[in-house]
Formats: sequence, C-alpha cells, structure tokens
Amino acid sequence: MIHIEFYTKEHCPLCDDAMALLEMLQKDYPCTIDMRDIYSNEEWLEKFHLSIPVVNIDGVELDCQHISFETLEEALQKASENQKA
Repeated sequence: MIHIEFYTKEHCPLCDDAMALLEMLQKDYPCTIDMRDIYSNEEWLEKFHLSIPVVNIDGVELDCQHISFETLEEALQKASENQKA
C-alpha cells in the first residue's frame, strides 16, 4: 500500500482541494494518508509554512504550486509501479 504524507494546517482551502483530489485518486491507488499539521512540529512549520499543502508520495514532494490531479496521479502511479518491482 502506498503511504502519503500530507502537510497541512487548519482553515486552508488549498489543503481542502488537495485532499479532495487525493480522496478521488485513492479509489484507483490504495493508499494511507498521514495528515501532518505543520503547527504541531517546529521543523514542519519552518520547512513548509509558505508552501502548504505539501504532499509526499514515495519521496516525490509536491507543494501548493505543483499539486494537480495529473501530478498527483503521476506520483501515485510511479509509487504503485515501484511497489510491484
């Protein structure tokens, strides 16, 4: 199963949109989503505060400027292929 790290914060419309895309893709790519509130960890806050949402799929990190249905699907497809290999 694919593991996704999803860096987010409360009251973030972009995060809500990214989560909706992940939930749609979850039907085709079985995965677990680890929600990580950046305000719960100083390191995450420092690293991601200007770029959330951030999605990490099997080492592929996508920030708010690069998250789309297509980019998420591509990363999930690669992660799926890597697990089969």
